[in-house]
Amino acid sequence: MTTSTPVVAANYKENPFTLVYGGAITKNEPGNVNIHPAHYDLNGLNIVANVYTPANYNLQKQYAAIVVAHPNGGVKEQVAGLYAQHLAEHGYIAITADAAYQGGSGGQPRSVDMPVHRTEDIHGMADFITHFPGADAARLGLFGICGGGGYSLAAAKTDKRFKSVATLSMFNSGRVRRNGFADSQLATIQQRLQQASNARIQEKSGGSILYAGDADMTDAQIAALPFEMYRQGYEYYWRTHAHPGSTFKYTMSSLLDLMRWDATDQIELIEQPLLMIAGSKADSLYMTEEAFAKATGAKDKELFMIEGATHIETYWFPQYVEAALAKLVPFYERTL
Repeated sequence: MTTSTPVVAANYKENPFTLVYGGAITKNEPGNVNIHPAHYDLNGLNIVANVYTPANYNLQKQYAAIVVAHPNGGVKEQVAGLYAQHLAEHGYIAITADAAYQGGSGGQPRSVDMPVHRTEDIHGMADFITHFPGADAARLGLFGICGGGGYSLAAAKTDKRFKSVATLSMFNSGRVRRNGFADSQLATIQQRLQQASNARIQEKSGGSILYAGDADMTDAQIAALPFEMYRQGYEYYWRTHAHPGSTFKYTMSSLLDLMRWDATDQIELIEQPLLMIAGSKADSLYMTEEAFAKATGAKDKELFMIEGATHIETYWFPQYVEAALAKLVPFYERTL
């Protein structure tokens, strides 16, 4: 598959729903896929979501529904919204929501990034969408992208409302925060754990909140990053698909939880059909391959590689998005 020039992303200021992906909905029209901004309470926090409904959506009908979990640092208006819109084009009700403590959702301090919260976000989307008009609670699927893919694996281990689960460019947040990307920081694990512990001491003593990962880099600094996923990630989140709710930063104290967590722990509890998709040239591919091999409880499972794609390119390059959908749609048709 050859790389072509991707569709130009949209400016959030020019979209009434602040969507930033190419081809995004700009207005709701009868007979077309529509978007329904929503909010709901999750454990005392206000969660903001977008629900996408199929063309000719009819309240008298029942539709399979799919929960879409966004990447680390992402918001519902970026890649999660792109795939949710495409799934609605294929006849599904799809929901994507900003994680608690992130984006437009509630929670203080801002940018807490704990696995227990991200996993609960997925359960919460399921709670909401299974009561949405026209959604068939017996036909509920799950789709997680990047970090949302790792958290989707965690949710599906125990939440059997999800009849099938798929991931795209899965990112094991715990492994990377613990070991570094491509296991490049093994020598500093104890030092970083001490930093996280000190950050919690300061936080709980009323001091300022310390953050990691917050940097608006110059183009030269981005180009000098050692891993392609991070280089293209900064370009995606800070240049082509920037959104004010989206940031790479997270509280330093979150590392206490992240560094003891792993998306593959007890992954054999997933017995639902499992589809894992990743780019063949993604330097994050090792995470998908490891999780797939460990998912021994899923007898109906497939690992599909998009030839020529890197991690971030699966978010928005049209030919790679089309390749992912060409696997996702038949998968959900068969399993839901």
